[in-house]
Parts: sequence; structure tokens; C-alpha cells
Amino acid sequence: MSFLTIQNLEKAFGSNLVVKDFDLKVEKGEFISLLGPSGCGKTTVLRMVAGFERPTSGSITIDGQEVTGLKANARNIGMMFQAYALFPNLTVADNVAFGLKVKGVGRAEREARVKEMLALIGLSEMAGRFPFQLSGGQQQRVALARALAPSPRVLLLDEPLSALDAKVRVSLRNEIREIQQRLGITTIFVTHDQEEAMSISDRIVVMNAGIADQVGTPFEIYNRPTTRFVANFVGTLNTFAVTVEDAATGRVNLGGAVLTLPPGLAAGREMHIALRPEALRLGREPGYETVVMGQIEEVHFMGSIIRLRAKVAGETVVMDTFNRADQPPPVPGTKVEISLSGKDAIILNG
Repeated sequence: MSFLTIQNLEKAFGSNLVVKDFDLKVEKGEFISLLGPSGCGKTTVLRMVAGFERPTSGSITIDGQEVTGLKANARNIGMMFQAYALFPNLTVADNVAFGLKVKGVGRAEREARVKEMLALIGLSEMAGRFPFQLSGGQQQRVALARALAPSPRVLLLDEPLSALDAKVRVSLRNEIREIQQRLGITTIFVTHDQEEAMSISDRIVVMNAGIADQVGTPFEIYNRPTTRFVANFVGTLNTFAVTVEDAATGRVNLGGAVLTLPPGLAAGREMHIALRPEALRLGREPGYETVVMGQIEEVHFMGSIIRLRAKVAGETVVMDTFNRADQPPPVPGTKVEISLSGKDAIILNG
């Protein structure tokens, strides 16, 4: 039995249905990310799990307990917000202790738990400081410790990293994941940043207009999107119009070149396929059955990766290739051969 079960969850604000027939089963200790654009309903789902919003319909069960009708303070859930939400008049230690004090935990036990939490986040020496004396990253660490201090059954994270600069955001997300794994706490993380979701999640729920479009591991979401929305929202795509020439072999025509897709597609069918930037290879590559001609338009050096834009069959495509110190990238205007394979293709409308 799943540790957290959400069934047929819906939420309407007036006539606006913002979450529609949402289902999700989360195993104990799993890290789930709700990923999607602004307004897709991901934060509303999180707030219903937390008890801050009451569902219009549906149910939420945690560890076998139906909690849909319970108030937020009766659910034993820890929450970390986008805004740090620390009490400015309390020290770091007192902020971490706040939830424990509300629960009536004795002073000695409270102090021991605060000490443990501050050690966990690496801020033991800052127990006596106030929030204004901390950096943004340190304040979020304190917010995490405060959420974890009462030993919640579930940890909810509502875009907690979006206010931080890029370097701190990457460091802190890795710390959050490490702490989550160490404690084995069931976690739901809301983000609009696909890199964040892909890097730290066990599974991702991609949301679109209040619906869970696809649920899967980062590998599945990226490599095997099941809807056009997911395919376009996660990562970069090169899209090609193709025509099926042979149903038995799956052969299609791509701008005069032949590509082989899985058999069974109707002959004569016009459709669109997509290839990720890393699926295109510069030059003739062994094992890639199709070679097309292109012309380099742009070269973007990104350190370990070089991103190329090229014109192929009248379309601009994006390619990612590894940087090699002994092999400078082609310059704009260069005509090149580009290898690709049907095994890497994503069928977008079929």
C-alpha cells in the first residue's frame, strides 16, 4: 500500500477548475516533483495535501489515515515555502524550535532536537543569530530544519529555491536531496524548473492545465514523453515533418532522407517526429542509419557542451556535442553532415 495516496482530487475556485481528476500514489521515502508552468495547478495540489486548501472533491490518505477533512496542524506535515517565512524576532535556534514548542515538546528534548537539526544543515555555530544576519541560502536551510524538526510524516517543498541565485540554488537542492535520503522522509517538491526536477527526483509529475499529463522517472519523462505537451515542455526538441513510405518497415521520408521508425504506421501518413539535441551527431556516425546535409548557423560554447544550430531541410535544428580540446567546433557557414537514427525519434502525434 502506498504511503501517500491522492485519488480523484479536484479543486475549483468559482467556475474555474484548477485541478482536475488528479491521482498519485507515493511510496514511503520517495521524492516526487510536481513540475509544470505557472498556473498549471501544482501549488494548489501541494496546498491541498498540506491542508491549506480544501478539495472540491477527491481524497488524500497518509500512512493509511484519511486526512482530507483534517486541519493542517493535525496532519503532521512539514512545509518549506518559497519565501523563507522565518520569524524575524526569533533566533535561528528558536525558529527551528517553534514547531516543537507548539506541539508541547519539553525543553530538554526540544533543545536536543534543535541541536540535531542545526548539525544536519551545517549551521550549528549560528544558533544565536537572527534571520537578517544570514544569507538567503542559510535562511532556507533554517526553514528546512524548522520543517523537519517535529519529525513530520511528509515534507512539502513549495518552490523553495526560486529566490536564490543559480550557484546557491544548485548547492542547496543537492543538500535537500541528501538530507531527504538520509532521513528517508516522503517528499513532494513543487518547481517550474525542469533541471531541478530532473536532477533530484525519484519520479516527476508533469502537470498541464490542472491535469497530471505524465508520471514517470526523470529518464522516462525525458526520453519517452507520452504527450506532446510533455515532449515540448521538458528539454529541447528538434521537430521534423515526415511522411510514412513503408508501413511494414517503418520507413519515413525526412526531407529526402530515409529514416526508420517502428513498423505499423499507416503508409502515406504525414506526421511529426522529434529528436533531442544530443541525438544528432556531427559527421558520419557508425550505427546511425541516416545522414543529412546541414549548414552551421550558430555556435554556442557552454564549457563541456557545445550547442550548434544548423539549417537542415529548411528547418533550424539544435545539436549538442561534447567539447574536445583537440577538435575546435565548426564555424558558422560551414556545410556539415549530420547523422541521426529512428531509434531516437519521439513520435509526437501518434
